[in-house]
Amino acid sequence: MEIQLPDLALKQIFSFLDLFGLLQASQVNKHWNRIAESDFLWRSLSLQRWDCSNFTNQHLGTHTWKKFFLHQRRKELRLALAQPHNFIYKVTKNIAYDMELAYLSGNSLTMDEQEKSIICGVSPKQELCAWDVQEGTMIWSSPVQEFYFLNLVTLPQMHLAITMDQKKTIKVWNCQDRDALAILRMPESCYGMEAYLTKDGPFLTVGDAAGNIYTFTLPGLRDVSKVTASQYGIVFLHCSPDKKWIFACGTYRRTLPQVFLTESLLRPSEGSAPLSTSLPHKLCVSACWTPKVKNRLTLMSQSNPEKKTEFVTFDLTTKRTGGQTVIQVHKIASFQLAAHLESPVWMGANDGYTSVFTNGPYLLLFSITGFLLQRFEDHQAAIDNFWVDPRYVLTRSTNSVHVYMWEEGGRHPYLRSCYRLENIWHDPTTDDCISSVMCDNASIVLTVTVSEYSMLVMYSLNT
Repeated sequence: MEIQLPDLALKQIFSFLDLFGLLQASQVNKHWNRIAESDFLWRSLSLQRWDCSNFTNQHLGTHTWKKFFLHQRRKELRLALAQPHNFIYKVTKNIAYDMELAYLSGNSLTMDEQEKSIICGVSPKQELCAWDVQEGTMIWSSPVQEFYFLNLVTLPQMHLAITMDQKKTIKVWNCQDRDALAILRMPESCYGMEAYLTKDGPFLTVGDAAGNIYTFTLPGLRDVSKVTASQYGIVFLHCSPDKKWIFACGTYRRTLPQVFLTESLLRPSEGSAPLSTSLPHKLCVSACWTPKVKNRLTLMSQSNPEKKTEFVTFDLTTKRTGGQTVIQVHKIASFQLAAHLESPVWMGANDGYTSVFTNGPYLLLFSITGFLLQRFEDHQAAIDNFWVDPRYVLTRSTNSVHVYMWEEGGRHPYLRSCYRLENIWHDPTTDDCISSVMCDNASIVLTVTVSEYSMLVMYSLNT
């Protein structure tokens, strides 16, 4: 006799399943199918993967949460399943020399099939510009600015770009209107800038040359808080994937990096400093949060003159003690890179248990305890640029850009090689180098510096 579990019990069991498990469970029998198809489970699966807590039934329209989840996964996989001949590319030379780019559009959670990729950058005349990647055309530009831009970040969810110039002025742009939405002159230059969206709204946190950390509302740049974090300039500011933590590191590498509880910066208490803690690890040159374990942070340090490279991974938690909240730091793992390996310039992480970085022409994937898991040899020349996000890893050398995809659920292989885009824009009579490479779900964008100018190379899927 077949035993049928109550709906609630079965729903609880199914809540531990991933995408593949839920799809398999739905095929067992009609009872399991009815539970496995429920909006509750597919919404829960969506919330685990994306920040869609504000996504309502009105956004869904006639679609179910299952259709929403599968649609977003198909969008994520478009780049991985493509082949080089599926891309078209456009080139423009209207890019300032050695200036960063940022996506103004995000991998938005919509059911729209015709989303546009919009990139933001600076022209040689010091205009802030926006380009339609699919069309390869400039769709907006600001007035020519009197002072050079030094920093650029975007908040794609709000379609905002934020700049800092040589005059120590922060400006907020919607990249539609001619003039900036807000302007604020700072007492010091700001090296680290981080724009992020929380349940309380959009904010900008900046670190300046004097070691201060300021937080402002967006787009209005209303002052929220200020804290003196260091005697030295703050050069790194990184917000955790869930926006709960902000990592800060100064220009003087022998000072300890710090982590702030974001809520204490957004809601400062009168007479008390924002809640923070120091990480017991000096000589930090890079750091990254892990998208899948949102409170996990990996630091990379390099010592001179020995050039020893070490990776240390921490978990951060909060605890109520004596009526107060304290931050607890737990060292999870560490390892030192073998002496024969070059010190990496870039690093990245994904599932919380691995670190990826480049070494000459190789891409290496290590466990956080120091075990070499994968080594990719897809480049003949040294890798000179690198991009990591929750879905993809991009590497670039003189001749090509290579695309890799993270596998789901920590399955082997953890990182899968997809394809290579050859350097078809290269002029053999000149020396060029790529100063940045990045992607979203439907495009890959490069900044290529050639002699005294830079050009923007925009690949998009030919759908």
